[in-house]
Amino acid sequence: MNKLFVGKVFLAPMAEVTDLAFRILCRKYGADVAVSEMVSANALSRDSQNSLKIIQTCEEDKPLGIQIFGQNTECIEKAVKIVEDKCDFIDFNLGCPAPKIIDQGAGSALLKRPNRIKEILETMVSNSKVPVTVKIRSGINKGDNVAVKIAKIAEEAGVEAIAVHARSQQQKYSGEADWNIIKEVKENVGIAVIGNGDIEDAIDAKLMREKTGCDSVMIGRASMGNPHIFKQVKELLDNENLIDPVSSHEKLEMFKEYYKLCTQYDLDSVPRAKMHLMWFTKGLKGSTKMRNAISRIKTFEEVEEWVQKIV
Repeated sequence: MNKLFVGKVFLAPMAEVTDLAFRILCRKYGADVAVSEMVSANALSRDSQNSLKIIQTCEEDKPLGIQIFGQNTECIEKAVKIVEDKCDFIDFNLGCPAPKIIDQGAGSALLKRPNRIKEILETMVSNSKVPVTVKIRSGINKGDNVAVKIAKIAEEAGVEAIAVHARSQQQKYSGEADWNIIKEVKENVGIAVIGNGDIEDAIDAKLMREKTGCDSVMIGRASMGNPHIFKQVKELLDNENLIDPVSSHEKLEMFKEYYKLCTQYDLDSVPRAKMHLMWFTKGLKGSTKMRNAISRIKTFEEVEEWVQKIV
């Protein structure tokens, strides 16, 4: 079993969230491994500049997985060759529930096509010089469970780890994740299994490991505006120490760090900066008024003004 995927705390791939700046910030606060936001294999094969920016990385950003999505094997093969020198492993998305991805026959839509999954993963493994991993959901509708079937296909194709988000496509991010699905996958494959879904704090991460036997845990939405969660999780898992959450002031300082990283790496997306500022100010005194003002930001210079206000 590849040690890269065992005993680790992962930052989950999240569209328009896990950019280079956020990945570096989460690593500073304890994330062992990070995965990029998903990028279209089709767009990469056409040398799309926007897609190439998504896979931007640096020496600090290691170990890194780049997540690709698509369903055209020719484009996927080209994408593998483009990203393999930039990352430590390539992740394939079989879990995205967004309609615009499903309409392409990609993401979680592929869970209905196990033969195509087999073909795609075999193509990736045979053409990649770095390990290949997959991220899946339990199935299409709540109550469906194709996770074990897909996990076995992935293992047979040569995939080295599988991240299981224990929700269906239909559930998106609502309802409860069924951790029993992660447990079933772990009991039926010999490759590393990474548990994902409903980890809100360090105690949840510990419970997931204990209840499912998963090799690593993956944290997504709970890290938005709170990269410190990775330090809390690692302290509890590694040292049995339960440390306090950070203060509101410290969260604002983290946003300043994120902003500085954005400027350093030329990530000057106003919508993205606004979104992160919303998360980092969530729960602060007077945050409703503050967030209303943030929603009206139109330029990166206005984001800079907000950074200057943070003391």
